[in-house]
Amino acid sequence: MVSSTSSATTSSSLVTALGGGSGIDMTALANNLATAQFASRNDRLAAKSEKLDAQISVASNIKSLMLGLSSSLGTLVRSGSLARTPVIGNAGVAAPTLSGSSQPSGSYSLEVTKLAGGQQLASRPFPATTSAVGSGTLTLKFGTVSASGFAQDNAHAAVDIAIPQGATLAEVATAINGANAGVSAYVTTTVDGAQLVLKGAEGAANGFVLEAQDPGLSALAWSPGSSGGQLLATASDAAFKVDGLSMTATSNTVTDAIPGVKLQLSGTNTGAPTTLSFSDPTSAISGSMQDFVDALNEVVGALNGATGIGGDLANDAGARALKRSLSSLGSTTIMPGATGAARTLADLGVKTLRDGTFALDTDRLSATMATDPKGVAAMFTNGVNGVYGTIDRIYRAATSTGDAYSLGSSIAGYTKSRTGITGEKATLAEQQEKARIRLVAQFTASETRIGTSKSTLSMLQNQIAQWNKSS
Repeated sequence: MVSSTSSATTSSSLVTALGGGSGIDMTALANNLATAQFASRNDRLAAKSEKLDAQISVASNIKSLMLGLSSSLGTLVRSGSLARTPVIGNAGVAAPTLSGSSQPSGSYSLEVTKLAGGQQLASRPFPATTSAVGSGTLTLKFGTVSASGFAQDNAHAAVDIAIPQGATLAEVATAINGANAGVSAYVTTTVDGAQLVLKGAEGAANGFVLEAQDPGLSALAWSPGSSGGQLLATASDAAFKVDGLSMTATSNTVTDAIPGVKLQLSGTNTGAPTTLSFSDPTSAISGSMQDFVDALNEVVGALNGATGIGGDLANDAGARALKRSLSSLGSTTIMPGATGAARTLADLGVKTLRDGTFALDTDRLSATMATDPKGVAAMFTNGVNGVYGTIDRIYRAATSTGDAYSLGSSIAGYTKSRTGITGEKATLAEQQEKARIRLVAQFTASETRIGTSKSTLSMLQNQIAQWNKSS
């Protein structure tokens, strides 16, 4: 088809160039007529495509603004800068962090007299790490080790470790580690020779003895008072005082000494108690609330422009649903069950203006922080409630594609329509090209006929002229 059309176009051009035919560029005429025939439909598709592009762009921008607001709030909350963060005077004694959702306050004294430790045991020396140690079964039993003996903890099951024939000292360490019994092992070379070192978990009840069930492994066995190895450290509990009250813990991670605080003990300060208190987040909250209101206004401003008369999303259900959610934000209870003064964003000073934008009532915010500081701090924690949880819930609802009346569904719908128009444009372009080819073929045939007629007319005119001359 393309070959015959190209041939016809060439023939028409040659006829025109040689002065035959009508003298009109039939190829250009065919192109112009085909373009004119499909112009209105192409214009309609172009207008629809342009409108959809604008709707997708505006809706995606609002979605991006909501994501930015939610993400920044999440980062702020997770940083802990808006909570009453624990601060300790002597950082070498312990590292305090918040634990749970409670908001602790006040101050506490902390004196650590002993850190929790695990038992450490070294075997008798062997010539080398590759020395064969025998075969059979080693048994780890757990309990309290003291100079006078061993009190087994029957609630902590003993662990049997199989040692294969010809095993070396290094392979014994591998077998112990593979048992995952809470005791780690490694081999080191000392001035006396190669020794197997065993290290247990923190806590006095995690002491252990190593029994050999077969005589070939007796060189590795150890119990209090035996000469089979060297006790490097005894398992022990941590000992400390909070506000002068003596306490112990089975590990250096303490979660129940100070309400809402986890302590990671790292050093001792016997006779020199340090103070643990909590930072005041008031100024940080005030600044963050102003940033929050500014970010909300950026979203609302974009929504107002998009949904106003003549706006790209004037009739969009998803944009209007998001706008309604934000308009009621100030009065929405974001801390259900709270008994203090901090329950809504309005309590944090968020005030809704007539045009739907927001302003920060600093007096209201200051009054709430003074009346209910714990409640205000609780609003800036992770969870389904609070400032972050509320904004994140609105963002997720707005961007969900499972709800027909969400911004996410609107974007998906516009994108689908845009894809459909792209297909329509391709189909229309194909139809236009077919029409152009058809017109070119028709005009070429006409041009050929006109050229033939003009040639015949010229011949007749010449013949008549000859006749007249002879007469």
